[in-house]
Amino acid sequence: MLNNVIEIKNLTKQFDDFTLNNVSLNIPSGTVVGLIGENGAGKSTLISSLLGILKSNYTKLTIFNKDLKKYEKEIKSDIAVIFDETHFNLEFTPKFIGLLMSKTYPNWDMKLYHKYLEQFEIPLKKKIKKFSRGMKMKMEFAIAFSHDAKLIILDEATSGLDPIVRDEILNILRTFTEEEDHTVLMSSHITSDLDKISDYIAYLHHGELLFMKSYDELHENYGIIHGSKELLESLNDDDIIGVIKEPYHYSVLVNNRVEIQKTFADLEISRPTVEEIMLFYVKGAKKLC
Repeated sequence: MLNNVIEIKNLTKQFDDFTLNNVSLNIPSGTVVGLIGENGAGKSTLISSLLGILKSNYTKLTIFNKDLKKYEKEIKSDIAVIFDETHFNLEFTPKFIGLLMSKTYPNWDMKLYHKYLEQFEIPLKKKIKKFSRGMKMKMEFAIAFSHDAKLIILDEATSGLDPIVRDEILNILRTFTEEEDHTVLMSSHITSDLDKISDYIAYLHHGELLFMKSYDELHENYGIIHGSKELLESLNDDDIIGVIKEPYHYSVLVNNRVEIQKTFADLEISRPTVEEIMLFYVKGAKKLC
């Protein structure tokens, strides 16, 4: 049984126009957890609460089995965080940042840092104000991979990268979690990335956690059926997550693909992507109409 690197119970953060409402979830160690949701769903609020950037209310919030309020500094030394833009002074160079990090992190590996900079084609002595967005983000990944972090948290960090570099980063993240005490929490609108590497998917919608399920469970149990109203009316309502009316047919997301396939042997049921699951939850009706 996997230990939980993060445990959250009843986390709430209220703003004037938005509430992250009573979120509870556990993130197992040694996994990649994809955090999904539309814009404004609460993903960044949740991450900022995890990091103590936002002060939220909760009954429990532990990272590495340590209470965040009591051990925040110790916890953060084992975390690498990459947001959607760099927070370093734009006058700095990667070389100078490496020197800063060597004084910040006791496990900083300068040789490894230089290896990643070379791999990502990041010039050592060029000021980062002259970098493209993609170059800045690659530098952030080089930093994250070079101080022996146990937990990497990504908040839309791959959105500025070209597909080849993104694939390279995803492979590194997957290798990173091969050690059972290494974990990745990855918020991203590029759901195809999450399809490639996620072990679990956590879905936030309007500040509520709709579910956290293993990717294998979603892949095996969920399915999309296209058909006539008459065909789909024969389905059990409990098996239907969402219905979308297309110009000439209905599309239905179901949560019991295997059993439905046994009943309707000739019925084509496709496995959904993470993006399709989001679409049905947000836009799909609960019943045929």
